[in-house]
Amino acid sequence: MLYDLFNYLNHLDIPGARIFHYISFRSAMALILSLLLSTIIGRRIIDKLQKLQIGETVRNLGLEGQMQKKGTPTMGGIIIILSIIIPVLLLSRLSNVYIILMLITTIWMGVIGFTDDYIKVFLKNKEGLSGKFKIVGQIGLGLIVGLTLYLSPRAVMRENVEIRKAGSSVEVAYSPQVKSTQTTIPFFKNNNFDYRDLASFMPKYRTAATWIIFVLITVFIVTAVSNGANLTDGLDGLAAGSSAIIGVVLGILAYVSNHLEYAAYLNIMYIPGSGELAVYAAAFIGATVGFLWYNAFPAQVFMGDTGSLTLGGIIAVFAIIIHKELLLPILCGIFFIESLSVITQVVYFKFTKRKYGFGKRIFKMTPLHHHFQKAGNAGINAFFQKPLMPVPESKIVVRFWLIGIILAALAIATLKMR
Repeated sequence: MLYDLFNYLNHLDIPGARIFHYISFRSAMALILSLLLSTIIGRRIIDKLQKLQIGETVRNLGLEGQMQKKGTPTMGGIIIILSIIIPVLLLSRLSNVYIILMLITTIWMGVIGFTDDYIKVFLKNKEGLSGKFKIVGQIGLGLIVGLTLYLSPRAVMRENVEIRKAGSSVEVAYSPQVKSTQTTIPFFKNNNFDYRDLASFMPKYRTAATWIIFVLITVFIVTAVSNGANLTDGLDGLAAGSSAIIGVVLGILAYVSNHLEYAAYLNIMYIPGSGELAVYAAAFIGATVGFLWYNAFPAQVFMGDTGSLTLGGIIAVFAIIIHKELLLPILCGIFFIESLSVITQVVYFKFTKRKYGFGKRIFKMTPLHHHFQKAGNAGINAFFQKPLMPVPESKIVVRFWLIGIILAALAIATLKMR
């Protein structure tokens, strides 16, 4: 909105109006505004949640400090969603197809998460929204994203092509703008992969099959990352802090993907219009960091599924839009390990129960962050018993953040490590 206003003022030769043309300025403003919003409206929303007695229900799992969380307001993801949407509406170019997709994603996943929390809190159903309805919602979002990127004439890219010159020097050139299903592969020299290669068995219907595969992969990524973020949201500040770190990297990648010289230096595809996503990423970072004001240990509010499913969906769709979804296992390594710990624990428990008549565990408790909260040798038949003494919650969170920072740096480094 403000972009269009100042663009109009610029045509009237109003001094200073052109400053809104700069993505860097609007990104900085979005970061500041989202920080202010999340801290200012956050307090009011928390007070409202407390008044409505929307508190967290806690099962006693024998974890240190766990029962102290009982009654803490939940559904605080509303703070994050509002703190993202308002700055983006004010400061971004709303005609940009990628911004439209990200706004749809934010609202869409927010509604799914809010519905889940509403059923748990108000209808007193611990199961929340049925898994099949969540999957339907995630499939719907995948269809919207995939079909928009397929049908929109503005969702295009320019492929990066290496040209070897005399000696060992290499120059990166770019193809004309095309609509493509290519994505970036980390660590590989020729680092583009085209989903068309997966549809080679259907040469007659290859284009249609390629986009069907792309939509299916989009659905899988949205489901995996949103559920991973949901599982990570088990300690004060863990999901919000980890998401903020991921948001920084995604913002950088979106900005350089829209800058021909930077894209050529990193040898990644050039995506016209993707730089506008840096404004969204800045609002995302500000909202998650501002939320930590109240969510850091000891938490005054929990984000609930309203926040965690939304954060995961945003990260997944953002990465897909900038053709960097194959970086997610590294960039979202914390989410990935948390999910993997749950999957392996369940599979191993069922396998050993069938084989030995009683179930064994790999970890003392999953998701993984709870493993470090549980005392070792406490009557739990788990392969990994260390650490024997429970690790304080705040220390676990900070250590996971540090791992997240390392993984974020590695994700960017992979673009040159090939």
